[in-house]
Amino acid sequence: MIFHAKGLLFDNDGVLVDSHNAALVAWAQWSKEFAPDFDWDSPEHAGMRAIDKVRQFVAPEMVKAANDRINELEQRTASETLALGGAVELTKSLAPGVWTVCTSANANLGRARLEAAGIAVPAELVTGDDVERGKPHPDPYLLGAQRLGFDPADCVVFEDAAAGADAAIEAGIGLVIGVSERALDTAADIVVRDLSGITFVDGVLSISDKNRLR
Repeated sequence: MIFHAKGLLFDNDGVLVDSHNAALVAWAQWSKEFAPDFDWDSPEHAGMRAIDKVRQFVAPEMVKAANDRINELEQRTASETLALGGAVELTKSLAPGVWTVCTSANANLGRARLEAAGIAVPAELVTGDDVERGKPHPDPYLLGAQRLGFDPADCVVFEDAAAGADAAIEAGIGLVIGVSERALDTAADIVVRDLSGITFVDGVLSISDKNRLR
């Protein structure tokens, strides 16, 4: 499959890196302290900023303390993050200025997870700290396209979560590619197993049909 685009926008967790087990440990501890009924591993919470989840399950007067605590716990486990299939190879092949990461993680956590996985931190990185509204709102992908200097319609987004796919669609992204089997339950245009074998050269994005799930 061949697609034409100017810029690539990647979600981080679940697309470029596997931080699931590390985050699970952090949120399990947080839940014990602040919200025993909160199930972080539920698909409905995937792709959202920590602060937005905290606000849903903690009383207003406890939000700051609860948010500071989850930031501390997730930062502590960030070093356990691993690269997902094809992520290092693809990002290393890309020229600066044609790609960036739009993550819901805060700035410190987003950078730490990329570095732990051996993936370069792009200068145009967008984190949850950079936007007033996180996914599923379009703000992260609108800002990512803006920082690269491209119209959203000329960009491709790689996402694994429903919230992220919805954000990309709302932003007017030209093509939304779901990554992993979890993305089969999103509104992504197509879905691939991982980033293995994907190339982007001179505005041409190539994806093997063997890697496509939908």
